[in-house]
Amino acid sequence: MEGALPIELLVLACAAVAAPLLVDRLERWVRLPSVVVEIVLGIVIGPQVLGLVQVHVLFEVVSQLGLAMLFFLAGYEIDFRAVRGRPITLATVGWVVSFVLAAGGLALLGVDAVLILAIGLCSTALGTILPIARDSGLLAGPVGPHLMAVGAVGEFAPIALLALFYSEGHHSGRTTLVILLAGLAVAAAAFGSLRRSARVSRLLSATLGTSAQLAVRLSVLVLLGAVLLAAEVGVDIALGAFAAGVCMQVLLSALDEREESLVQSKLDGIGFGAVVPVFFVYTGVTFDLDQLLGSPLALALIPVFLGAFAVVRGVTTFVVFARVLARPQRGVLAAFAATELPIVVVAASTAAERGLVEESIAAAMIGAAMLSVLLFPLIGLRWARMDTKAVTAEAI
Repeated sequence: MEGALPIELLVLACAAVAAPLLVDRLERWVRLPSVVVEIVLGIVIGPQVLGLVQVHVLFEVVSQLGLAMLFFLAGYEIDFRAVRGRPITLATVGWVVSFVLAAGGLALLGVDAVLILAIGLCSTALGTILPIARDSGLLAGPVGPHLMAVGAVGEFAPIALLALFYSEGHHSGRTTLVILLAGLAVAAAAFGSLRRSARVSRLLSATLGTSAQLAVRLSVLVLLGAVLLAAEVGVDIALGAFAAGVCMQVLLSALDEREESLVQSKLDGIGFGAVVPVFFVYTGVTFDLDQLLGSPLALALIPVFLGAFAVVRGVTTFVVFARVLARPQRGVLAAFAATELPIVVVAASTAAERGLVEESIAAAMIGAAMLSVLLFPLIGLRWARMDTKAVTAEAI
């Protein structure tokens, strides 16, 4: 295994490189999100198809780092000055309604693992949809602030609930520390409107073009510190990573707009150019395809879960924003809000590991989440063509 490890690592890297190339080749027929291709390639090279890459602790560590970076970038992307007020209020109301709807529906169906499945159903894959929305120019249009708000609440709230109710640590003050960690992001958002620090701006700017790269080093330090703190108290690392991203977004707002964009470009390069693709490819490698294909019930549940995502997050968001956005814009927002993946992976895997649901059911839920990333953004982008402002806006 040790001799094969470098080769398997190379195969993983090849899959990560091949994904955008395949997306480019397939674009003439269908516009696929890169993450979907990465997951599919992971399944193909994984132990259940070609067997070129096996499950390994090293890949697991890098994959977890990629997951942390994904949530860090999601938190870093949020501009709380743009989403505060009505967007964040409506997004919060919509998420609460989504959670009640999901939990109530599962309870009526007599499902045992109501809480953890409801957490997965009412999530939104902010880190996954942001690159798609940004590249298409949606974030620069009228849908942008509302999409950011819906994604922020739809990602942060489920993470916090998973941390509070499904932590594995044994620290006596775990709950208190979890609340403090969650409050860290809220506190950072509150300070987002404060006056920029000239001293901080000068220090960060002076090292931006040098080998010191203080802004990038500081971002990595804050990310690792928050992740280690989260792991120490036994909560999901996604919560610490998300809070770290929010904190860095506020801190680096001391830079001017051009420098801030440059730092974000560097962080995107580290994240989406290196470790984040490993998370998605390795998700495919570890995906239990046999459990899914070997269970007729699990296969039948995939469209059920997909429909649940559409109703719980999509329809709810469409209704809640009725007085704020025009119908085409609400359609775009609803489609992106119903896109789920990372939190579903965490919630379904945790439920299966603890024996709350069968592994085949967890695989069906993850499979539906993969399809949501494939289908719902495409539907949203098609609806966006009806909204010329969203489409013609320059991508940021």
